[in-house]
Amino acid sequence: MAVLPLRKLGDPVLRTPAAPVGALDARISELVTAMYETMDAAGGIGLAAPQIGVGLRIFTYDAMGSRGAVINPELVSVGPIGPTPRDADHPAEGENLLREGCLSVDGVYSPVDRAQRVVLTGTAPDGAALRIAAEGLLAACFQHETDHLDGRLFIDRLTGEDRRRAMRTLRETAAPSPPTGVGAGSSFFAAPPAAPHSGPRR
Repeated sequence: MAVLPLRKLGDPVLRTPAAPVGALDARISELVTAMYETMDAAGGIGLAAPQIGVGLRIFTYDAMGSRGAVINPELVSVGPIGPTPRDADHPAEGENLLREGCLSVDGVYSPVDRAQRVVLTGTAPDGAALRIAAEGLLAACFQHETDHLDGRLFIDRLTGEDRRRAMRTLRETAAPSPPTGVGAGSSFFAAPPAAPHSGPRR
């Protein structure tokens, strides 16, 4: 398989909870390879299968020196909820400087309250059981991708002025386009080109 097109906001697959993966066969192995390739080509640090039009509970990630794929992931422990840790040079500012974005939601970047630490369980593509403790950006990535598998986008978590700003951006940048065929990936945090202190897209 090769790099696949990304599904975008408005595609029903992004709002449909993904189904658990059954047998880990060659088809799943090929899918994971395509997800890695799509994630890397898009410059994302995470990719959920629904973002390439596949309704299965799988995501790939590459953040904070950790790279992998998780099948049937589950967040079994969630630490305190709060803004993703701020830039170390600006610890006292009132705005979360690390903003979340998504390859499936063009042009929107915003701080999102996430658990600062999580424990994720699941299965690796080779069938090995996984249990991963994560914090900071990696923890946020795991939460963002798990949301995708539940049919939820990061913009759904925005409130107040952050949500109003996001909706305004979406209205201003909306352009009618036909739905894509075979879908593509979700990226987690990805920085907009000219926005310092923005997080990467997932």
